[in-house]
Amino acid sequence: MVKIKFKLTLPFIILLSILIGCEGNQSNEDFILINGGTVDIGSENGLPSELPIKKYSLEPFYLATHPVTVRQFREFIQATDYITEAEKYGDAGVFSYEQKRWLLKKGAYWEYPSGPNQQKAIDDHPVTQVSWNDAIAYTQWKGERLPTEVEWEHAARNGNNSRTKYPWGDEIKPDGMHRANVWQGEFPFFNENQDGFLRTSSVKQFPPSPIGLYDMAGNVWEWTDSSFNDENLTVMKTIKGGSFLCEPDFCHGFRVSSRMGTTPDTSLMHTGFRTVKN
Repeated sequence: MVKIKFKLTLPFIILLSILIGCEGNQSNEDFILINGGTVDIGSENGLPSELPIKKYSLEPFYLATHPVTVRQFREFIQATDYITEAEKYGDAGVFSYEQKRWLLKKGAYWEYPSGPNQQKAIDDHPVTQVSWNDAIAYTQWKGERLPTEVEWEHAARNGNNSRTKYPWGDEIKPDGMHRANVWQGEFPFFNENQDGFLRTSSVKQFPPSPIGLYDMAGNVWEWTDSSFNDENLTVMKTIKGGSFLCEPDFCHGFRVSSRMGTTPDTSLMHTGFRTVKN
């Protein structure tokens, strides 16, 4: 009988790990492989737009671990000379903390999301003041795409049909720890600012979800490639995830099943996007 001996060199170990892979959701640097299968989307206890729970069949897909950052979007602008819709229109939606309401702010765009003479967008924060059309232009340049609403929510449910209110569980602040960049206080009257962020935060400021996704609740709403109302496929696109302007008793936006609809040419200081790589 001939015995064959293998020498476990480092290259061999690396190759073996690639061939074997691992079970469940897998990481590919800035993307996470989300399991497919039969998925349950929606809620029996949510707002009318979330009802009822529906079943869908999904193929596996790679979802970005965090929203597109200012730095990433700037690379796109510099490579293509693309002009966003906020720049074309000359104004964009900005929430005024002083007036406690939304305003159309002249000169607000992705690099100065709160308007001229305000703080410049920070490189590792999610890009905002980008419309759905702007997001599509970015994904086409990258060779990627926006997630569908079903894909986005399935990923927020950790790829396993979890029925918890948030990606991490049912408590907004487990163990007294903030898990997302959301409004702390009574919106829009006062914000206790317990986490130190009145607006956006770094995309990796808060802990990731159990499968390694950041900002699936709070920070910025995220565009999806799905229409908000099946009966009107062109007017409104679905956004998911909530933002730094959401609080539990008002917006409800950072619950996994929450959804809102926005026109595809709208640019807002609390809305960004992440991408899918098939």
